[in-house]
Amino acid sequence: MSSPQPISQLSKAFEKTGLNSPKNTVSTSPTTSYFDQYRPSGVKQGKTLKPFSAGDLKILLLENVNQTALDIFAQQGYQVEFLKTSLPEDELIEKIKDVHAIGIRSKTRLTENVLKHAKNLVAIGCFCIGTNQVDLEYAAKNGIAVFNSPFSNSRSVAELTIAEIISLSRELGDRNMELHNGTWNKKSARCWEVRGKTLGIVGYGHIGSQLSVLAEALGMNVLYYDVLMIMSLGNSKQVSSLQELLNNSDFVTLHVPETSDTKQMISTPQLAEMRDGAYLINNSRGTVVDLPALIEALKIGKLAGACIDVFPKEPRANGPYFNGDDLLPFIDDLKTLKNVILTPHIGGSTEEAQSAIGIEVGTVLTKYLNEGASIGAVNFPEVALRALDLDQENVCRILYIHQNVPGVLKTVNQILSEYNIEKQFSDSRGDIAYLMADVSGVNHDDIKNLSAELEATPFNVSTRLLY
Repeated sequence: MSSPQPISQLSKAFEKTGLNSPKNTVSTSPTTSYFDQYRPSGVKQGKTLKPFSAGDLKILLLENVNQTALDIFAQQGYQVEFLKTSLPEDELIEKIKDVHAIGIRSKTRLTENVLKHAKNLVAIGCFCIGTNQVDLEYAAKNGIAVFNSPFSNSRSVAELTIAEIISLSRELGDRNMELHNGTWNKKSARCWEVRGKTLGIVGYGHIGSQLSVLAEALGMNVLYYDVLMIMSLGNSKQVSSLQELLNNSDFVTLHVPETSDTKQMISTPQLAEMRDGAYLINNSRGTVVDLPALIEALKIGKLAGACIDVFPKEPRANGPYFNGDDLLPFIDDLKTLKNVILTPHIGGSTEEAQSAIGIEVGTVLTKYLNEGASIGAVNFPEVALRALDLDQENVCRILYIHQNVPGVLKTVNQILSEYNIEKQFSDSRGDIAYLMADVSGVNHDDIKNLSAELEATPFNVSTRLLY
């Protein structure tokens, strides 16, 4: 057992790890541990790889991606172009032509028409939860890995939902607007405590499960519906159907992805199944709720209120939205209704969430560009190899993306047969397969020849070599 250290020395050690960081820093796990200083000094550092004959890596970041991501890319020496807004399709096509990676949020649409112009693109980073703004199938078939941040903003969305539940229950939006307009309207009619009420959560993933815990802490009963069987947290209960949840909930909140199954999953029939005087919250995707049906349910008093944070079409940037583009459809009707809270897609818009998302997506993009590790890709085989040792020389890492057909690995291994394959791993997903291999005993000419031979194979989609 080591001898005790002075408190001052321990304090300095903790400062190095970030565990004594200022209150305004993001609450993420430290990248180093306090105990690192006591580990054996013989642990080898991983070798930094660089692309062969690819020039400097260029990255395009749109929609005001957080500074934490820019810092990560700057440390790597990448060429980064940063824009605060999304781009219309014609400008996006021009910008994307020669970049190796692009970072976006929810407004940028990477369609097949856009992606087919991106000749150098190898990775897409969605600095958000959703990836429905990207043509995932086209990207995969063209060797483009797509990454996202599935949980970094979960707490922010869950907290906003709690705030909205209380705000709807107390009609805070109406009272605030009335007082701003000079009307004093102190009332208790149709204003309720949330304690003892039932919250129905549709989608019990990262957000829904966190929301469940917070709601129970307020004294609410929690039901949830999900297409998967998921273990409940606390005293929450999973129900077998959406109808059962709607029938038994005072508040219904939606936390589902945008898919063909969730498009307008809440429309007139589902609203009719809800309790009279219930409340609806949509912090998921704009296509999940049939807005005309919701407006009608609010007008006739079926529902007592609603919160809408997402819309079928949204502006590309902040500012006036009445630009003849049919953005924010039905918002004029929604603005006239009582106890309706409208917010501009701010569910994950907190300093903590955006900073954590920048770190998470920036890190996985860097690992894919530098090492080929595709762990966390949403459209792509997840493959990784352990790092090369710092002292290893004349070693090349092969990243070979190919069509998932018989005989490809035989062809590739024939090409590699003249070299020592130190390690190799391959996996497939649908029509696409991904092979990583480290080969040793290669010089510059060998790497050049390997690149040419692999790219010439009949089922090659994309080949990158790192050394």
